[in-house]
Amino acid sequence: MLYHRVTIAAASYVLPDEVVTTAEIERRLAPLYDRLKLPEGRLELMTGIRERRFFPPGVRISDVSIRAARNAIDESGLDPALFGALVHGSVCRDQLEPATACRVHHAVGLPAACQVYDVSNACLGILTGAVQIANLIELGQIRAGVVVGTECGRELVENTIAGLNADESLTRASIKNSIASLTIGSASAALVLCAAELAPHGHRFLGGACRADSTWNELCQSEGLAQQMQTDSETLLREGVQSGVQNFGAFLGELGWSAAEIDKTVCHQVGVAHRKLMLDSLGLDPGRDFSTFEWLGNTGAAALPASLAIAAERGHFAKGECVGLLGIGSGINCLMLGVEW
Repeated sequence: MLYHRVTIAAASYVLPDEVVTTAEIERRLAPLYDRLKLPEGRLELMTGIRERRFFPPGVRISDVSIRAARNAIDESGLDPALFGALVHGSVCRDQLEPATACRVHHAVGLPAACQVYDVSNACLGILTGAVQIANLIELGQIRAGVVVGTECGRELVENTIAGLNADESLTRASIKNSIASLTIGSASAALVLCAAELAPHGHRFLGGACRADSTWNELCQSEGLAQQMQTDSETLLREGVQSGVQNFGAFLGELGWSAAEIDKTVCHQVGVAHRKLMLDSLGLDPGRDFSTFEWLGNTGAAALPASLAIAAERGHFAKGECVGLLGIGSGINCLMLGVEW
């Protein structure tokens, strides 16, 4: 996929105020740790995640997404009347029907002549929505659009802790499929994309490549983020990175880049092992990558776009740099996108 007239006009994020440390989670897991004689500090050592954040109990997904979408639209400086699409792309949503995007669209005051819908693609949902908006812009069907999503991980983490403590049949081996659930955090992110002439100081959205390795669709499964999630983390890590390696060549070829020409990267935020193996396998310098998992945990579909917005806010990118957005989600799906800053 290649785009010639699409720009990222704004990237915004909303983070919760409440911080929950990994040490606190381990203290709450004392019954399990005592039974299995697990050493404290094990979870942070394995994941590299020292803390994550949670929105207040009972928060409505759309309320947070409304804040993130408004922030992005305000930051873009674009007239809301120009927007022809609003996509809600997180795993979490208010309900199955209607689309969470409907309430966000109403609250932020976008036009009636606007495509409004939810898209679900695990940790790639917001990036997938960005591609769909870019397609509409490139085709000339709309001039601007916003994709937004909010992930709330509190219930999943709390339910996982309760389940692990209550199940006395668990062993050191059988708890492995629950470890990923303990890394989840909460965040919201939004991206505004538009026709290049509307944002001359924006960042060129160049395109990229995708790959589906759906053989591995059962490695990470959940009936909902409030339910316990089962993840074969070791296989998902190995096969996810392999999918990334296979997609990376297509990504470079599509954009006409070499790995050496990628100035900065932002990956999906999983943990220390995933980041190291991914960057090593692609031959990319970890010093040029921007990570947030250490203090945000894995925030699902919001992880990469929120990290992009935080990186931009902190001056991680320089004008003219080639930025690689390297997304991998359960399924397994891989979506890699290039931006000229």
